[in-house]
Amino acid sequence: MVVTAPVLAVDGLSVDYITDRGAVRAVDGVSLEVAKGEFLGIVGESGCGKSTLLFAIARLLSPPAEIAAGSVRFRGRDMVAMDEDELRHVRWRDYSVVMQSAMNALNPVMTIGAQLKDAIEAHEPASSQKIRERSEHVMRLVGIDPIHLASYPHQLSGGMRQRAMIAMALVFSPELVIMDEPTSALDVVAQRSLMLQIKELQRRIGFAAVFVTHDMSLVSHFSDRLAVMYAGQIVEVGATRSVFEDPKHPYTKGLMQSFPSISGPKERLVGIAGSPPDLLQPPAGCRFHPRCPSVMPRCRTEEPPFYEEPADLVRCHLYDR
Repeated sequence: MVVTAPVLAVDGLSVDYITDRGAVRAVDGVSLEVAKGEFLGIVGESGCGKSTLLFAIARLLSPPAEIAAGSVRFRGRDMVAMDEDELRHVRWRDYSVVMQSAMNALNPVMTIGAQLKDAIEAHEPASSQKIRERSEHVMRLVGIDPIHLASYPHQLSGGMRQRAMIAMALVFSPELVIMDEPTSALDVVAQRSLMLQIKELQRRIGFAAVFVTHDMSLVSHFSDRLAVMYAGQIVEVGATRSVFEDPKHPYTKGLMQSFPSISGPKERLVGIAGSPPDLLQPPAGCRFHPRCPSVMPRCRTEEPPFYEEPADLVRCHLYDR
């Protein structure tokens, strides 16, 4: 059996926001791997650190945020150690980013074709004919008629603008695409259409994808593996089907009970009591213990490690054998 190295390997990554009150650790010791062609979903409540984690992986953090510890290895190279000039050669060409509400990130006074042309010329010299051919190709990939290369963003629907952003992210056929809630500004029909398109593109091109969302139903259908974040930490990670069918961490169970199922008997939705902690002064021990229905005395003082369960890793003392 040949074991291939992961496309992305994050090890002990921590990110601080430097404030007047002190350092707020928004991402705390996160480790994860993404294999070639894999679709990893990251879920959690708003403010749990999902987007900050993605910005850190993509090396797009800006002050007052800074990487405090850990490494991000992409194809074996540590991106935390790279300077901006080195990053410029790999960003967009080898890995690309689609940010939240990316459809509003398009330049409103440039046509889609002109923006694609800028992206291509920034990374490699190419003739006008080659640029045109590549631009038409990626537009067709995302299901947009190349005639819209001459359109301005305001002339496109929200879904088409989002697809245009994905076309730009795929213009160099990257090995990794990082997506931060790319469907958040779309209606449910457009969301599903876009996600089906992304999965089909992933199958055809073979890129790995890291997809951040708070929409559990989206990741249940489209991700291969699922990482659940709470208060800056990953608390459970495993195969998506396994996590949905048998969630281990009490927080994951709470998330599963907070959205309705379209099949099976009707059940009352149950929310998670309380609120996420202040990350300037997180609780001792397990960060979820003030809200946990299964809290034990040790949870209040001992921070749980990851315990191995079949097909899952879970950060919870309930699984200490």
